[in-house]
Amino acid sequence: MRESCGVFGIYAPGEDVARLAYFGLFALQHRGQEAAGIAVANGERIFLHKGLGLLNNIFTEEMLQSLEGHCAIGHTRYSTTGSNIILNAQPIFISHRGEKLALAHNGNITNSLFLASYLSDQGLTLHSTSDSELIGFLITLQDGANIEEKIAKAMRSLKGAYSLTVLTPNKVLAVRDPYGIRPLCIGKLNGERWVFASESCALSLVDAEFVREVDPGEIVVASEEGLRSYKAISSPRKAVCIFEFIYFARPDSDIEGVNIHRARRRMGAILSQEGAVEADVVIGVPDTGTTAAIGFSEASGIPYGEGLLKNKYIGRTFILPDQRIRDMGIKLKLTPLLETVKSKRVVLVDDSIVRGTTTGKIVRMLFEAGAKEVHVRISSPPISYPCFFGIDTAVRSELIASRLSVEEIREYIGATSLKYLSLGGLIRAIGLPRENFCTACLTGAYPEEIPSDFHKLLLEQR
Repeated sequence: MRESCGVFGIYAPGEDVARLAYFGLFALQHRGQEAAGIAVANGERIFLHKGLGLLNNIFTEEMLQSLEGHCAIGHTRYSTTGSNIILNAQPIFISHRGEKLALAHNGNITNSLFLASYLSDQGLTLHSTSDSELIGFLITLQDGANIEEKIAKAMRSLKGAYSLTVLTPNKVLAVRDPYGIRPLCIGKLNGERWVFASESCALSLVDAEFVREVDPGEIVVASEEGLRSYKAISSPRKAVCIFEFIYFARPDSDIEGVNIHRARRRMGAILSQEGAVEADVVIGVPDTGTTAAIGFSEASGIPYGEGLLKNKYIGRTFILPDQRIRDMGIKLKLTPLLETVKSKRVVLVDDSIVRGTTTGKIVRMLFEAGAKEVHVRISSPPISYPCFFGIDTAVRSELIASRLSVEEIREYIGATSLKYLSLGGLIRAIGLPRENFCTACLTGAYPEEIPSDFHKLLLEQR
């Protein structure tokens, strides 16, 4: 599973908003490592800097000092619509019909092809292949007394998932789609300044106090008038992405009142009941399988051990490896700890299996390191359907669970046994009603209809 994006916004006169946005984005770097950017406004103008790569490769001290203003938004990107090119990096800046705004978007607009054709009919030329630019132009085309009214009208034409931060010369706005698919929350800084972020972990890093989550279909405005809220569009039902709890969100975040770390430990504990096995050690695939592995160990009584060491410095690279590096594959990222796994019956806990190739390589590495048995336990149900709401998953034919049974997957990855967490067990671990979630990647039940021709590079092929 690929990360979704992270968005951040801050309205804080008298504060170094560019630096605070930078720190906030650092807490959201796990949600996207392909590109990042910050836009700052000073009441008259909007200043923007963005680039490809990680935050610390894009921003220097001099650049942060040059971004002066009293409000800002920021973005960390993983490309879920459009290629990873600089024109698609965010925030995007739009100047049209007298409206100037910057916008950062987490999600996918599923009717993007229709909107692109509509904007073209209005005489507009798109400069990127990202659906986020469509949102920005759509807002500027609306009639309204203020930006809030224009956004509310634009929301009526948007389909899919969108958690946005929007910057004007003197306001910051947070916007969430009517299903609330991607997370977005509100924080208070120093009593009278306001912060918006994809996850609450970003609030903590800038010393902001969590206030609440942005409701589905809501627009929240931070300006010199304080904080104001508008119910812009009715919500058919809540459909929060269930994989935020399994994988995407940072363990120290809270979503829908649920602490992610505790939920993942409960996933591991319930998995130990549903997939009980006799073994000598439980290990997790770092970092996302570690918490569930600890929960599995605690509930089963099987000792937890550090069995896979992760190379901290692998990161993402724009340098193409030679064939020797390609042949090393997963060994670049993970190394088995022989002392933990040699001559042991190993329980290997991970959050998901997508194509199966990586899991199979890890299983083989553990056997090569001397493991007697490798029992794979997955802290989510099988992923059988692609996501169209802001996560870059494979097409369905490439998802191993869409074409193979659990036993066939076990044979493919070479494990001694394989067990997934049930959907009921997952819901119990999170502790919220099942109807609150989008479980489309697990069940195929999408909260709204998806166009048959929708795919990641749709706008590049029009």
